[in-house]
Amino acid sequence: MSEVDPQLLDRIRRHDLDALIEYLELLRPQLLGFINKSLSDALKRKVEPEDILQEASLSAMQALPQFDLTDRDPFGWVCQQIERRIIDAHRKYIGAQKRAATNEVGLSTGSDADSGGLIEVLVASMTSPSQAFSRNQKEFKLLQALEQLPPDSREALRLRYVEGLPSKDIAERLGRTDGAVRVLLTRSLAKLQALLGDQSEFQTSK
Repeated sequence: MSEVDPQLLDRIRRHDLDALIEYLELLRPQLLGFINKSLSDALKRKVEPEDILQEASLSAMQALPQFDLTDRDPFGWVCQQIERRIIDAHRKYIGAQKRAATNEVGLSTGSDADSGGLIEVLVASMTSPSQAFSRNQKEFKLLQALEQLPPDSREALRLRYVEGLPSKDIAERLGRTDGAVRVLLTRSLAKLQALLGDQSEFQTSK
């Protein structure tokens, strides 16, 4: 595991969000390795480890202000967030397939935005923003929050979650480094969450 400055760990335990973002970037290879080991072969065909890590990072940032890490290893805590996101993904993709096979009901009969978290609603909002209000009130609220982000943040989110580009390709489009884009994505999602406040329908599962 990469050497972590004790001062960085101390800042995380004092609920410093910037310290957590720095920590997540520093330990990115180890966290992706943990995800790859934890994903089943079936789930690997449905989700990208990068997406699991992004959602787990957002969940960790949401939980940090209220969570006591005094006697806990931040790495283990982040891995717990990852495990929860993997469970959520398994229920969504693998569980949904099993239910569809049993009930002979197409997966398109429900709305992903109705049951999903921030990222799912984000994709729906950015795909057809002009129809967001008529489709779903949550999408409209998220679209309003997106308008408050800087243009580069909106573009990075669009390229990642609508076009599905990896961070290295987004970096080429935006003229930034891969690491800078990953931090931009993380901060942009955190900013969206802050703009949306405590609206429970946007909170990812804990």
